Amino acid sequence: MAHREENPVLMTLADWLAYLDRIHPHSMDLGLERVGQVRDLLGLFPTFPVLMVAGTNGKGSTCAYLTATLKAAGYRVGTYTSPHLVRYNERVVVEGIPVSEAQLCAAFARIETARQGISLTPFEFGTLAAVDIFQRIPVDVAVLEVGLGGRLDAVNLFEPTVSLLTGIALDHETWLGSTREAIGAEKAGIFRAGVPALCADPDPPRSLLARAAELETPLWLWGRDFTVERQAQGTWTLHLPHQTWSDLSAPPLCGDFQYRNAALALAALQRTALQVTPEQGRRGIAEAVLSGRFQTLGFSPQVILDVAHNPQAAQELAHNLERASCAGRTRLVLGMLRDKNRVGVVQALDAQVDDWYLADIHEERGACREEMEPALRGVRGTVQWHPSPEQAYGAACAAATEEDRVVVCGSFVTVGKILALWEACPK
Repeated sequence: MAHREENPVLMTLADWLAYLDRIHPHSMDLGLERVGQVRDLLGLFPTFPVLMVAGTNGKGSTCAYLTATLKAAGYRVGTYTSPHLVRYNERVVVEGIPVSEAQLCAAFARIETARQGISLTPFEFGTLAAVDIFQRIPVDVAVLEVGLGGRLDAVNLFEPTVSLLTGIALDHETWLGSTREAIGAEKAGIFRAGVPALCADPDPPRSLLARAAELETPLWLWGRDFTVERQAQGTWTLHLPHQTWSDLSAPPLCGDFQYRNAALALAALQRTALQVTPEQGRRGIAEAVLSGRFQTLGFSPQVILDVAHNPQAAQELAHNLERASCAGRTRLVLGMLRDKNRVGVVQALDAQVDDWYLADIHEERGACREEMEPALRGVRGTVQWHPSPEQAYGAACAAATEEDRVVVCGSFVTVGKILALWEACPK
């Protein structure tokens, strides 16, 4: 058991976050034993339905569709996602509104008192705090996004009413494995015996299917149990085993894959006792909002933010850029973490980029110039380096004409810093 530090007087959320970073030696420490002990001490055993969402890409948008649809159906819904872009409160949302700093501080204080010296990572603290807040309100239903993998993620402590897997691609290989089969096995860790699950990956790994069969998990698969038929005018039809929902609104988030994410969300709701009508589904999909996913902030030049940080997400971003071509140059601001596939991301984007503005990220996992340089060898555009995302963005905007566009991507950290700049600007 870890040595317990004297509990400091913590008045603000910033104090708490700094404290949480100090008390555990690593930002990641996968495993459920420690955090499970604290969960038990706190008595965090939700009686409300839990919709658990895992997957390599698309978790955030799927959570957004679930949240908006449940809200449209009249439910008080609590949503826990990570990481945040600008403010930590974005991670814990009730009825579409981030909880207050006071609520988070009170939850952290309860966890600190209860943990009896048991070591917790910041993510584990945050996960327990979110469920503690949801349980105290209480919410009618919770949407919980897995942070990394599934099997050993703190979110997996809680019992899902339905488990959703968006898709399986290579990411976090250091912790999850270097093949889709290995990663699929980790993500299938959120499956439970007899509990409904859905997978929206068009080609699910055999390991995932085997785990579902072993547990006798009733698994719905994309293309077999739920499919989408798109109409020319942008609406779409969702086909389920025993019903069809038609005239659904086009997803407001950009990308063809968003139809699959929206279908996953609506199909999952039909596998619970929650009452959601087709009209509420239409409204929920239309009203879903999520920052940092091909988000356009301004024009002359156009500014686009996208948190794409692995090759699959970068390919989707490149596809969106190609479809929304501009008359001028594409100036791309890129800052990444060192544990990401930097070569794969650059290769996926290279055909769409005229000028690269590389930024160092000065955080624990941030990649510096020396780590990024090998990935940029042989790119077709110009390359320049800057000590921060803010300076790289400033240089890109200063060089841009009205016909150009500035794209910011590579990590939540990079996008969050530029979004914070925009929010701080007088409107």
